[in-house]
Amino acid sequence: MAEVIFMPRLSDTMVVGTVVKWQKKIGEKILEGDIIAEIETDKAIQELEAEYNSTLLYIGIKEGESAPVNSVLAILGSENEDISSLLKQNKINNNYKRIFISPLAKKLAFDKGILLDNIKGTGINGRILKKDIERYIDNNLDDDDKKSSNEVNHSNIRKIISKRLINSKIESPHYSLFIEVIMDNLIKLRDSINEKKDLDKISFNDLIVKASALAIKENTKINSSWTEKSILYHNKINIGIAVALEDGLIVPVINQVDEKSLRQISFEIKEKVIKAKEKKIKSNELEGSTFTVSNLGMFGIDSFTSIINQPNSCILSVGSIKKKPIINNEKIVIGHTTKFTLTCDHRIIDGAVGSDYLKSLKHLLQEPLNIMI
Repeated sequence: MAEVIFMPRLSDTMVVGTVVKWQKKIGEKILEGDIIAEIETDKAIQELEAEYNSTLLYIGIKEGESAPVNSVLAILGSENEDISSLLKQNKINNNYKRIFISPLAKKLAFDKGILLDNIKGTGINGRILKKDIERYIDNNLDDDDKKSSNEVNHSNIRKIISKRLINSKIESPHYSLFIEVIMDNLIKLRDSINEKKDLDKISFNDLIVKASALAIKENTKINSSWTEKSILYHNKINIGIAVALEDGLIVPVINQVDEKSLRQISFEIKEKVIKAKEKKIKSNELEGSTFTVSNLGMFGIDSFTSIINQPNSCILSVGSIKKKPIINNEKIVIGHTTKFTLTCDHRIIDGAVGSDYLKSLKHLLQEPLNIMI
C-alpha cells in the first residue's frame, strides 16, 4: 500500500522546511536506511531517512521549494502502484504558496530578515533572484532610512533565542560566582601536547571543557535540572558548547565528556562547530545538555556572565588568558590568569555548592595533569 510522506517536524521550533536536494528520483527503488532527501529547517540541514523498502512514486515539493510542516512531501509505495486515488484524497496541490528562489537570493533575504511573500521574482517561473531582493531593499528605504537606520526583520533563530533567554531569566533566579585561575601550568601542558606535529592541535577550550566535566563528577549536584515536581540529577555529563553564528547562537552537545579522551573531545567540538556554522548539524546533536560552557576569551573578553541554557542549572563563562603580576611564594612574578564565572539557578544550586564546584575546577586547571588521567 502506498504511503504519503509529509514534511516532518525536524526540530521543536520548525514551522517551515525547504527541500535542499532529492537524493532519489521518481520510480527509483529505496532501501531501508537510504537517504531520500535533504531538508533545511530553521537550525540545520538534515537528512530524511527511509524507514522501509519502497519506490518513490511522487514528489510533492521540488528542490528549492519551501512548505509548512505536514505538507505532502512525497508518496512511497510499490513499483508501478496506482496512486491516483491517494493523490485525490490528499489534495496534493498543497495549500501553500510555492516559492522558487536562487541560493544567493535566499541567503540575502535571510540575512536581511525579508519575508519572501513580499517579493515578486523576475526569473523563470517567477524565480526570485538576488537582484529582486536588492531591488526590494532599495525600494523600501526612503532617504531618512538610508541616512539614519536600516530595519531588519527578526530571523527565526533570533526569535527562538529571544524567547528562550527571556523564559530562562523569568523562570530561574540567576546569581553568579566569580573566580580567577592561574593558567601557567595549563599553558605548559597544552604546549607539551601540541609538540606532536602529526596530530591535531588541542585548544585551551578543549582542556577547559574536559576539566569542567571532571569538576562536575566531583560535585554531582551541579549536573541537575528543575521540574515542577522534582529536581532531576543526571547520570551522564553532557556539555553544551555555545557557538556564535552570524544570525544568533547555537549550542551543540558533547555527550559523556568525562568518559572521553581529550583528543575525542577536541575532535567532536571541531566537527560540531563546523556543522553548526554550515547549518548541517542534526537536531539530536543540539539536545540533552546538562551543563553549558560559553567561551568568549578568544574574542578578547576578560570576564562576563551568561544566561542559563535551560534546562541546565548552571553555565560556565570563560574569559581570556591575561598576562599579569601574581603573588607566588610571597614574591611578585609575571604569570597568566583567566577569570571564570559560574551562573547558577538558585532554585537548585546554593552558593556553597557552586563555590565547591569552582574550587574543584580551579584545582584541575592549576594542576592539569589530573585532566589527562
